[in-house]
Amino acid sequence: MVRGGTLIFAVALIVPSLAAAETISFADAAATIAANCAADITANCRGVNLDSSRLKECLSRNQDVISPQCKATYFQALDAIQKRIAARVTVANACQREIVKLCAGSTKETSKSIPCLVASNGVSARCQQAIGDAGYR
Repeated sequence: MVRGGTLIFAVALIVPSLAAAETISFADAAATIAANCAADITANCRGVNLDSSRLKECLSRNQDVISPQCKATYFQALDAIQKRIAARVTVANACQREIVKLCAGSTKETSKSIPCLVASNGVSARCQQAIGDAGYR
């Protein structure tokens, strides 16, 4: 039961702290890590506060003893998460006109305009691509 509890705990902490061209959703990344690294996390990271940066540090520090499957999966998932985060940052720039004109919003608070951008007609292709890459669709 400890293994299952650790796995659920790790997934619960990874998802909030964590896209589409070569990216995956935060939930899919966490599920992939949980499925492929549960035994390695339990064996090598017991007692570690399992937020994403500490988990990454623990698995990196122990990469000589973690399974090849976990090693490959974990770093691919982290790369995909970083790409998703970067894509979310670019939405404000790519959709600046639409945020202001179509949604009467501010690019300083892009997240408040996302539902409007997703539902609006007349959104540019560049903005639509940014919204898709960021995982809002």
